[in-house]
Amino acid sequence: MAKQITDDQIRQIAKSYGIEFAALKAVIQVEASGQGFLSDGKPKILFEPHVFYRLLGNKNYFTVRKNAMLNDGDICYPKWGTLPYGKVSEQHGRLERAAKYDRESALMACSWGLFQIMGFHWASLGYASLQEFVNDMYRDEASQVDAGVRFIKHNKLDVYLNKLDWASFAKGYNGSGYKKNAYDVKLARAYKSFKLQ
Repeated sequence: MAKQITDDQIRQIAKSYGIEFAALKAVIQVEASGQGFLSDGKPKILFEPHVFYRLLGNKNYFTVRKNAMLNDGDICYPKWGTLPYGKVSEQHGRLERAAKYDRESALMACSWGLFQIMGFHWASLGYASLQEFVNDMYRDEASQVDAGVRFIKHNKLDVYLNKLDWASFAKGYNGSGYKKNAYDVKLARAYKSFKLQ
């Protein structure tokens, strides 16, 4: 089975969740440039050091967190934007280094796949375990899209998606900074192109 999702699979997933194909395809295109995997077959991720810092604190792993900050300061710090994230191709290496301190927190501190869903959302999206979520992210893009649509439904963003209210959808999905990256404009443009298909 191929890892890459087909338009037929996107149509099937969109229909099962009551979302228009072109709208769902637009989100896929804008969120991850339409690709959920790297050339080496690993899922596309972004490791978030400030989230890793927070999750270690939530578990009262303060000594572990201190060691991570001292020995691997680029993967554990309290404030977003402290250091550049680095290349997409470097993210799995960062995850591997973080996992040596605490695997669970490291996996939850990554955004995964086509929809860049944070690992810490696994339970609210209906996965039986964090590992089941991660396995799905490695399986194929169809599984990544399913996770993305679960996130959209869970956060009631499908209402905006179905109304083609791109600004409200972008704000709900990416936060108030969406305008800086013109997510709403990009989504609207992508939707128009896919609507013609």
